[in-house]
Amino acid sequence: MAPRGRKPVSPLTESLARLRGPLASVGLFSAVVNVLALTGSLYMLQVYDRVLASRSVPTLVAISLLALGLFALQGLLEIVRAKVMSRVGSALERDLLQPVHDLLLRLPLTGRSAVEASQPVRDMEGVRNFMSGPGPMAFFDLPWMPLYLLVIYLLHPWLGVMATAGMLVLVAIALLTEHRLAGPTQEATQAAARRAHAAESARRNVEMLTAMGFAHRAAARFFTASTRLFAASERLSDTVSTLGALSRICRTILQSAILGLGAYLVLGNQMSPGAIIAASILAGRALAPVEAAIGHWRGFVAARQARRRLEDLLALLPAEPDRIALPERRQALDVEGIVVAAPGQRQPILRPASFSLKAGDGLAVMGPSGAGKSTLARALVGAWPLLAGAVRIDGAPLEQWPEAARSRLIGYLPQDVELFEGTVAENIARLDPEADHAAIVAAAEAAHVHELVLRLPEGYATMLGEGGHTLSVGQRQRIGLARALYGEPFLVVLDEPNAHLDEDGEKALTKAIGHIRARGGIAVIVSHRSGVLEAVNLVAVVVDGEVKAMGPRDAILAQIMNRSQAVPPPVRPVAAPEAPAAPFRTGMRLTGRMGGVARTDAPRPGPKSSTGGTSEG
Repeated sequence: MAPRGRKPVSPLTESLARLRGPLASVGLFSAVVNVLALTGSLYMLQVYDRVLASRSVPTLVAISLLALGLFALQGLLEIVRAKVMSRVGSALERDLLQPVHDLLLRLPLTGRSAVEASQPVRDMEGVRNFMSGPGPMAFFDLPWMPLYLLVIYLLHPWLGVMATAGMLVLVAIALLTEHRLAGPTQEATQAAARRAHAAESARRNVEMLTAMGFAHRAAARFFTASTRLFAASERLSDTVSTLGALSRICRTILQSAILGLGAYLVLGNQMSPGAIIAASILAGRALAPVEAAIGHWRGFVAARQARRRLEDLLALLPAEPDRIALPERRQALDVEGIVVAAPGQRQPILRPASFSLKAGDGLAVMGPSGAGKSTLARALVGAWPLLAGAVRIDGAPLEQWPEAARSRLIGYLPQDVELFEGTVAENIARLDPEADHAAIVAAAEAAHVHELVLRLPEGYATMLGEGGHTLSVGQRQRIGLARALYGEPFLVVLDEPNAHLDEDGEKALTKAIGHIRARGGIAVIVSHRSGVLEAVNLVAVVVDGEVKAMGPRDAILAQIMNRSQAVPPPVRPVAAPEAPAAPFRTGMRLTGRMGGVARTDAPRPGPKSSTGGTSEG
């Protein structure tokens, strides 16, 4: 925990601080490498001024062997520092894995779009790729430019002045590169993210696109995103290539100018012929880091922007504090005046709701579509944040329970059941690699899906594709129910669990709810269908974002029946022809009126109704 009054340090900054040792070693290696880089120019100077003048073969062999050894040492150190930087990049990414994954889970709860929510992964990869690549080497070599300039000045001051002027020109190009690349790099990053999201959306909805024949429209969105990416990438590439070519031309001109000036000085007997070649090599070496930095400036700007975005997001969503383990008494669920809105919004969907449930209770939440039932379910399990109020288990708010404890206490089945790529057993066990096989089978049996799993090709070891699309919707829902029941959680919230079930599946669901209550758990079921009513003892009616009524099942149903009978039947026109007799059932439909229900006597063939709220069987 950061000291009071001081800004908390981000995980990225902490990771870079832990990597100071390896980075310092790379700096030391760079110092030695840059000193050894003088070998080539000094070798040429000795060959021209000593060997050729003395015509001594032993001298040539001696300085050649010495130069060869120094070149080998230089190459070895360059390999070592490259490997160290590669491992620095990997270590940095390992340190960021947990906070970035936390961002993936928490950003959608702040109302961020899918593109924004997935950006931290790309930013993490961008920082790691830059740190592991050759870009940082150029920046480690930049501080050693004065060394080469000093040696050139020792050869002749005028050569040093010319090399300094060339260095200043390249530094100006580098500053221009910094100014020109910031905007295009940001645009290219955003365009790439939007195109990736368009491609992923098309891939995930391929069945719908193919069936309803609007794949070409999804393709058009992908093409539009690609066009924007092409435009941003072209602007970025044009800037990089133009400034990179300009820097190379300037370096070439400078080296040639130094050769010409050196020749003039030799003709005036102001320096030796060997100094010409040595000065040209030294000038190229002095300017090489600047040219390399300009070439890698695109990656540097992208990595810097990625780091800034990561630190801003991590500052907005600080790491959760360590939670103290609380006793799991499994006695009560208390909902205290909760107000809930969609993530990132302030307009409430569910207005103050308060109720209490004790161990063994079963609550059916009923009401018309859009009334706020699913919002209540999400709030009970902590999937959506609260604007006000609290949801407490055994007196402690949900956010005070550690994640491991919440995993044991809560089971949740959302409306849209998503399974992970893996085996049936892994999905039921919530991806726990050390799950007890007996607990997996017990959860499947509690959900009455054990026999269904055994009929799969490999049973519990059957591999499921991404999203579980190798199974039917009803099968995915029943395996999702087994996942919700895994480990016998205290609070089990099921959102429309019978929406895709057949008659046998609904019977199995009723038994599962009874099992939850019998073992002392709490079951909360959101449903439009009346089949779950026989398994619960309490009913809550949600209308227009408010819990209008809640109490014992029979009493609430009697109130609904009395209110529906108080509504006068519609008057039929006298002249209307009478429809032929058909079998029908009398049902009830919750309406959007304040606490009201309306009775409907429309013909409804079939034994069950799955629309319109509650219907009496």
